[in-house]
Amino acid sequence: MSFTPRQTLRVGFVGAGFIAHFHLKSLLGVRNVEVTGVYSPTPAKRQKFADAVGELGLGSCTAHASLEAMLAADNVDAIWILSPNPTRLATMQIIADAVKSGRSKVFAVACEKPLARTLKEARQMLALVEGAGLNHGYLENQVFSTAVQRGKEIIWRRAVPSSGRPYLARAAEEHSGPHEPWFWQGEEQGGGVLLDMMCHSVEVGRFMLTAPGAARSTLKFKSATGAVAVLKWAQPKYAADLKKRMGNAVDYARRPSEDFARGMLSFTDEAGNEVIIEATTSWAYVGAGLRIQLELLGPEYALEFSSLSTPLKIFISRAVEGGEGEDLVEKQNAETGLMPVLEDEAGVYGYTDENRHMVEAFRKGETPIETFTDGVAVIEMLMALYKSAEEGRTVSADEDLTDYVPVVARRAS
Repeated sequence: MSFTPRQTLRVGFVGAGFIAHFHLKSLLGVRNVEVTGVYSPTPAKRQKFADAVGELGLGSCTAHASLEAMLAADNVDAIWILSPNPTRLATMQIIADAVKSGRSKVFAVACEKPLARTLKEARQMLALVEGAGLNHGYLENQVFSTAVQRGKEIIWRRAVPSSGRPYLARAAEEHSGPHEPWFWQGEEQGGGVLLDMMCHSVEVGRFMLTAPGAARSTLKFKSATGAVAVLKWAQPKYAADLKKRMGNAVDYARRPSEDFARGMLSFTDEAGNEVIIEATTSWAYVGAGLRIQLELLGPEYALEFSSLSTPLKIFISRAVEGGEGEDLVEKQNAETGLMPVLEDEAGVYGYTDENRHMVEAFRKGETPIETFTDGVAVIEMLMALYKSAEEGRTVSADEDLTDYVPVVARRAS
């Protein structure tokens, strides 16, 4: 199928929640893009999002009453799937059907992490997007973090040629818990903190350990050892607080999902040497806000990054009154004291460069560096970690995890 490069990529959003607004704001730093459509099943949310597009100067956005209507619009080239996890496979099915039947001229799809809730779903997502002949990108923002991109470039250019490739990537992401109820529901989200956040840690670790320009598949997945726990949110006080804030469907006194997870993933590199990703994630962290810590270790070097070690800090005394918010850092836990400030959250976390990369790849008809194929690989590793935690053993990459569903995601009998 021939492709004509576009001067401007016209994007339609599926989903109008917190993460969709975060992506929208990050597009302020991206050229050659307009947001022309949005679909959410909630009329008020989609209209609020459409209004925000106009206020930010990112185009004239139509709030569509159905996904089918947005796909049929003649001013949408690409779709950003940013809706909750349980909706993504059905969304991709509708997109693929519309494109294959000629009812839509959409030619590219980008999907927020994680690609799916199980390995079976992830493989179905990939089959649908490829079967419809669509270009596709996997939205893993940490790969595009300015610190990750710059740090990897320096390590592989200056340190690796004289002392050897890196062999250990450590990644940790912790905060006090998600914004929306469905994240907390194992059957809806597909898991707990391991699925929600370790997808970041696994892929950013894999990216840092992969040679520049090489396919991520040059690292061969060998085995996974995982552990999960419920440390905070099943305690009576916090379970009650969670139900009050998120609604009766979130009942951690009766059916909690893990709020802590640790994993070790083993790979072999191009020369057959072992390399390791070590990841820790938590919804039970209380600090200034979202904390991302990354390390890359090799024979004669080390890379370190912490999102809360910011050059800008502000002190606010207890005499200053104000309401709760997240105006200094995401998942902010305090309003007073010495606080780190992220001057550009979208840039530091990687959203701006992630969206810039996807827009340019789709606009030019090129394959992004993160695709649905990478999303499938991440889900396979996460399922191996869940199974390892459930069975108390190391799980080999040779095991068939197609039908595996984490314990917390299984329907109650």
